[in-house]
Amino acid sequence: MKIAVLFGAQSFEHEISVVSAIALKKVLKSEIVYIFCDYERNFYLIPTDKITSKRFSSGEYKKDKALHVKQGGFYAKKMLGEEQISFDVMINLVHGRDGEDGKLSALLDFFGIPYIGPRMEACSISYNKLFTKLYAKEVGVNVLPYQLLHKGSNEAISIAYPFIVKPLRLGSSIGIGIVKEEKELAYALDVAFEFDDTVLIEPFISGVKEYNLAGCKTDSFTFSIIEEPQKEAFLDFDKKYLDFSRTKRVNEASLEVTLEKEIQTSFIKLYDPLFLGALIRCDFFVIDGVVYLNEINPVPGSMANYLFDDFDGVIKRLVNYLPHTTTVTKEYRYINSIQAAKGK
Repeated sequence: MKIAVLFGAQSFEHEISVVSAIALKKVLKSEIVYIFCDYERNFYLIPTDKITSKRFSSGEYKKDKALHVKQGGFYAKKMLGEEQISFDVMINLVHGRDGEDGKLSALLDFFGIPYIGPRMEACSISYNKLFTKLYAKEVGVNVLPYQLLHKGSNEAISIAYPFIVKPLRLGSSIGIGIVKEEKELAYALDVAFEFDDTVLIEPFISGVKEYNLAGCKTDSFTFSIIEEPQKEAFLDFDKKYLDFSRTKRVNEASLEVTLEKEIQTSFIKLYDPLFLGALIRCDFFVIDGVVYLNEINPVPGSMANYLFDDFDGVIKRLVNYLPHTTTVTKEYRYINSIQAAKGK
């Protein structure tokens, strides 16, 4: 099997996507075709044996083969005509804007390119933290209390200190701050509003238990191990950036069977049917024995490969269970009948 990895794009998480793409080279046994989208949203075919982070930061990638998209796939110009880049399936590995907000999903669907990743509806819901909360509650998964605050608003904050301030549409801890007292609020809001004109405020609960679970649905559900991240009170962007390069399997959390099943049940409620065709990671809190959704990662860093014993096998199975759109029959029955009635 030949797998194309699409990464980069115009996103605050562009660099994380680059790191994730390079990490997959160590864990996928299939032949990999790397397709890079730069900040200007131009596509390039990156030689698999020459992919390094420096290639992108230096601009050297611009010497690689430029690509364009049309029906059926990605194409490169030749002296006479063009050639299609051959692959069986594509992995959307673009984090943040473009990759997780639905733009690339729409592009790939429009041009009939098979891909592993969230579809447009899933992107719309999971990219926006408010929509994620509303969706989780609708499917019966608990969420923490929250409040929205718009830039320039004088609305009072009803969440008690300490709380977390998050840009509404961003991931990887970018722009996020913990506010322990009032004197820290203005700075935290200034930082968050640099990335979005709306922020979400949630209680900060010190020492809360957090568990991460990844998975997908094929003929049945495939779950990763459940990880309990060993981290500090707050994992900032720089630490998460290094974390995205992980390829070694992490240690499994020691959980009671009932709690493990409850986390898996919550995952199923969130996944099916919205995220069919994607491998996602859900991060949960457990407070006083109750499971709460923290966030949905529709395109997890390095595809959460480090949570699986056989990541390559999971990807190959998922390829056989991608959603299919209904084929529209090409016909002009109504137009022709109207024309016939008018004698034209």
